[in-house]
Order: sequence, then structure tokens, then C-alpha cells
Amino acid sequence: MEKKQKALMIVNMLRDFIEPDAPMEVSSGRKIIDNIAGEITYARQKGRPVIYLIDAHDKDEPEFDLWPAHAVRGTPGAEIIEALAPIPGDHVVEKNSYSGFYHTELDSLLEDLEVGELLICGVMTNVGILYTAVGAIMRGIGVVVPETCSAAMTEQDHLFALRQINEVLTNPATRRWKKGDEES
Repeated sequence: MEKKQKALMIVNMLRDFIEPDAPMEVSSGRKIIDNIAGEITYARQKGRPVIYLIDAHDKDEPEFDLWPAHAVRGTPGAEIIEALAPIPGDHVVEKNSYSGFYHTELDSLLEDLEVGELLICGVMTNVGILYTAVGAIMRGIGVVVPETCSAAMTEQDHLFALRQINEVLTNPATRRWKKGDEES
């Protein structure tokens, strides 16, 4: 059966990324909230799955050697911002690495929902979004990352990740792997 379902994925729109002075503050992330809210409304109207992919860390996460402690389970900073809060029927997938596919149930969720294309929004374009996009594309799932619905800590990082996604990963001339294909 060919997958045809489109789904919306919102990455790390958490208090620890969006609120002023948060440990992982992406100030430009506040500028995309209304755009993402519009995408959520549209997806729900079309009956498309809405998936929240969120960091959920333990207190002693190795990642904190590189980044400030953030999105620690059970803390207010790990909560999805109120303006984009999930409703019953939405899906929330916790992750503790850059990729949403690494040791999570995302792969099986997308299989169950028969997702063939993801519209990915949120923060950070150059980390969680980019590495999750790579994982999706390597599984044969199409990816779209709107510039106006994603953000990174710097404009440079944001534009770099968008170029990687749009010019390298999703370019049909460079996309060689699909789920089930084997390299020669």
C-alpha cells in the first residue's frame, strides 16, 4: 500500500526554547508562532495528523555537556507553549537526541498513520528539524520545511539548514535512497 497521508509535525515549541531568557531561547521562534498556529488549524480542518516532536531529557543527559540543561521531564520548561498546545487526537512523541527517529516511537507512528509527507515546523531548523528531516527522507517520507514556520538561534544556521533540506535532501536529482532500497 502506498502512503499518501500528509501530516504536520511541530518540533520543540517548548517553553525552554521560546520564552524570553529560556535556557535554549530561540528568539525568532516567537515570530513563527502565529504561522504554526495557522498550519495546525489547517491540518486539523483537513483531518491530517498533528504530531508534536519534543525534547524530553533526564537531569543528567549527556547532551548537557554541549547545551544548557533544557526540557527536563517534569519541569515547566519542558511544556509545549500554550499558544500551540495539543488537543485530544494529536500525537506527542518525546525524543532525547537530535533526530526524532532515534530510540522513539516516531517511525512506527508514521507507519501506522500511513504518512507519506511531513510538513515540519518549529525550532531549531539546524538541529532537531534537520536531523529529523534526514531520518524521514531516508525512510522515503517527503519533507517540507517552510521558512516562515521554522527558526534557529541564528539566521545563518536557519538558512544553512533550509539549504541542506531543500537543495540536497529533497532534490530529486540527489535523493537516491528510499525505504526498502539497497545500495549497489
